[in-house]
Amino acid sequence: MADTKLQTTTGRQGAVSPFSLMRRMSEEMDRAFASSLGLTRGSEWAGFSPAIDVRESKGNLEIHAELPGMSKDDVKVECTNDGIVIQGEKRREQESDEGGWHRSERSYGSFYRAIPLPDGANADQAKAEFKDGVLTIRVPVSEAQHKSRQIPIGGDNK
Repeated sequence: MADTKLQTTTGRQGAVSPFSLMRRMSEEMDRAFASSLGLTRGSEWAGFSPAIDVRESKGNLEIHAELPGMSKDDVKVECTNDGIVIQGEKRREQESDEGGWHRSERSYGSFYRAIPLPDGANADQAKAEFKDGVLTIRVPVSEAQHKSRQIPIGGDNK
């Protein structure tokens, strides 16, 4: 998994995946959250927003968040009635003494991501794992959500 690139796919040609819709909704919620706090694209907070991939695999909803330079202690994951919430703070402090000069740099950035869960998700059985800067959350989704049926289209045959 370390060198596998995750992508959200639409499945059938022209069909929109419910997971891509959830991702779009999550991004809109993130923008609304940031703007309600008065944070704009140019602010420090907007400087770090982890890349999130959401997909379905083997009866689970899988959420992958890329968090380079962070540890599991920097991140908090919660499951609410609305979905999975990932939040944390990225901190970087660097000091050096070279040539009689002392240099100190610090940067901080908080993030908050909310990923809505589909109907049938078993949030009580959600599990999270952090490895090599990638947070993976798996939430089982009942098989009933995978069934579909074709709907006949009525009307003129012109």
